[in-house]
Amino acid sequence: MRYISTRGQAPALNFEDVLLAGLASDGGLYVPENLPRFTVEEIASWAGLPYHELAFRVMRPFVSGSIPDADFKQILEQTYATGEGGVFAHAAVAPLRQLNGNEWVLELFHGPTLAFKDFALQLLGRLLDYVLAKRGERVVIMGATSGDTGSAAIEGCRRCENVDIFIMHPHNRVSEVQRRQMTTIAGENIHNIAIEGNFDDCQEMVKASFADQGFLKGTRLVAVNSINWARIMAQIVYYFHAALQLGGPARSVAFSVPTGNFGDIFAGYLARNMGLPVSQLIVATNRNDILHRFMSGNRYDKDTLHPSLSPSMDIMVSSNFERLLFDLHGRNGKAVADLLDAFRASGKLSVEEDRWTEARKLFDSLAVDDAQTCATIAEVFRETGELLDPHTAIGVRAARECRRSLSVPMVTLGTAHPVKFPEAVQKAGVGKALELPAHLADLFERPERCTVLANELKAVQAFVGQHGNRGKPL
Repeated sequence: MRYISTRGQAPALNFEDVLLAGLASDGGLYVPENLPRFTVEEIASWAGLPYHELAFRVMRPFVSGSIPDADFKQILEQTYATGEGGVFAHAAVAPLRQLNGNEWVLELFHGPTLAFKDFALQLLGRLLDYVLAKRGERVVIMGATSGDTGSAAIEGCRRCENVDIFIMHPHNRVSEVQRRQMTTIAGENIHNIAIEGNFDDCQEMVKASFADQGFLKGTRLVAVNSINWARIMAQIVYYFHAALQLGGPARSVAFSVPTGNFGDIFAGYLARNMGLPVSQLIVATNRNDILHRFMSGNRYDKDTLHPSLSPSMDIMVSSNFERLLFDLHGRNGKAVADLLDAFRASGKLSVEEDRWTEARKLFDSLAVDDAQTCATIAEVFRETGELLDPHTAIGVRAARECRRSLSVPMVTLGTAHPVKFPEAVQKAGVGKALELPAHLADLFERPERCTVLANELKAVQAFVGQHGNRGKPL
């Protein structure tokens, strides 16, 4: 499998090189040159497979030529192991929970950090270790997080022999559980940085560091956020998993996806293009609604950032949206590069009407404010006894308001465990005590390690240079 850049100027790479590259050299994002496509018969034959076996069938084409089947199978078995000593706490890995007649939540929070990011980042850590050991290389990871990516990335990479990981989060803008999940994981290769700014500031520093890597003195920089293709690839699997549980591929399924960066829902779009019958994808956002403004009115314009009760979606610009733009423009890299240059200059973007209309055939969207989020948490708890985190609640609200057909199963992606967001649960007035799962029971007693830095690129890069070799200077 070869991968090409969304801006058309970077060389095509194999999977191994894409894994290590993150961002393409022309500033674009890597996508497969040709997407694999499965027949309905082929997908139907996967019904009843354990999660790791399904993952192998779905992802195998993406790694072909880079990882032998036997090695890849072993990596996936370790990644999605359950039971004693396993990574995931539920035997189904991603169980479906019914909310109503034909309405479901796909619980993606049974991993070590209680968020959907575990599905991709547990795999990414193992893939990196595999490839780096083979090559005899060391790398530095720099990542930005609005809450969940950071802990999942640290948890996924903490055992990696050849990786130092630096995760930046906006200081005092993530929940306490989210912060502690990052800052209490010990290891000389783990570095937490709190930036005195917002998530977009952290993200910009990561992008700027990729553009100029001189401060790393020759060590390679790797991305773990959703621009890394391996993240997207791993997320495609649970769309197939959910659909197969609900009668797919003989019937189509609809999905509502809480999303800020567009990575998780883009995986659903790819699942559909690979042959899975998906009739509708709903973009569920909070007040920071750049994606909703595009889907509902063809306006992808930068706006002010509003802190909310669903902080993982407090994002002004969605990194992965570029991958969809590439497809909407007939995979014309130059057209995408010109569009994004104009966006950088003006902060405004719209596409030609026919391209937008094409997107609308599949996508709907809704922006949900904090009051509606709390009302949905309370409503679902009253109706079912199920407690939703605020991001999942936004997904459920959007699913109920945008649903095109009651006869098609509607699946909302349950992106995080409610215990991570006690403020939202409290404001919803749900009188239920939130308990941390057993493996995190002592989270509030564990010592924390974190460095607060000014919102300055040079300060961050100097810190990485000083600590990038298992805590020592590069």
